[in-house]
Amino acid sequence: MGLFENVKNETVSRLALRPVVTIKTGATVRDVVQQLRAAQLGCAVAVDASGKPQGMFTEAMLRGLLARDPATINDPIESHLAKTFPWVKTSDPIETVLAAMETKNIRFVVVVDEDDAVVGITGQKGLMEYVAEHFPGEVLVQRVGSKGYPEQREGA
Repeated sequence: MGLFENVKNETVSRLALRPVVTIKTGATVRDVVQQLRAAQLGCAVAVDASGKPQGMFTEAMLRGLLARDPATINDPIESHLAKTFPWVKTSDPIETVLAAMETKNIRFVVVVDEDDAVVGITGQKGLMEYVAEHFPGEVLVQRVGSKGYPEQREGA
């Protein structure tokens, strides 16, 4: 099968999932930003006691908040969460991630298990790594922070 068929037939569980930064009740925007920086992620998810997603906060939302009023950095995070956000189940086809990202114009999608508990996030990076697996000779995947060039000359 080719990439097109695989995206329709393979499940989200085949994508590289990133760990989730979970938002605690009573946290401030500043607290969440510090968690995001430590985890090197661009979004956090508020979950209830059973692990089900209740809201999302992204770096794009942070930019908007700070542009309007820098003092919002000390606000409770609950007042700035997106209550509607895309999520997919691990058993959904990968194309659902693409559709969610395209229709909502977002970078991150929350991934839940069959009980609707958050298991991770995926998005641009997870999809690009998946595509790179299909074209190993054409796509060079490097980790963030690695050098973009070889240490030694290659070839003759």
